Amino acid sequence: QVQLVESGGDLVQPGGSLRLSCAASVSISSLYLMGWYRQAPGKQRDMVAHIISGGTTNYADSVKGRFTISKDNAKNTVYLQMNNLKPEDSAVYYCGASGIYWGQGTQVTVSS
Repeated sequence: QVQLVESGGDLVQPGGSLRLSCAASVSISSLYLMGWYRQAPGKQRDMVAHIISGGTTNYADSVKGRFTISKDNAKNTVYLQMNNLKPEDSAVYYCGASGIYWGQGTQVTVSS
């Protein structure tokens, strides 16, 4: 069983930055794919960013150039650096591992 715990969500003004963290209960080097996903009220959960074990990353078009996914294998933690945040980025952000394991989510609200 893999447990994922997200943190770092907050209320931030448009143009601001946040860094989300996802701490895993197992070695993330053993997990092929880890990602961040988000779900706004009344909408489906969408992929934000993926990182695979070799380090290759993939981003949703809406966040390219603003968000960066990274990982620290020694800390078993995956990060999502979010810059130039927009109101439409407001959502609950979830960490996922291989599309099977999920965290509880962390709320990001972008508002003035």
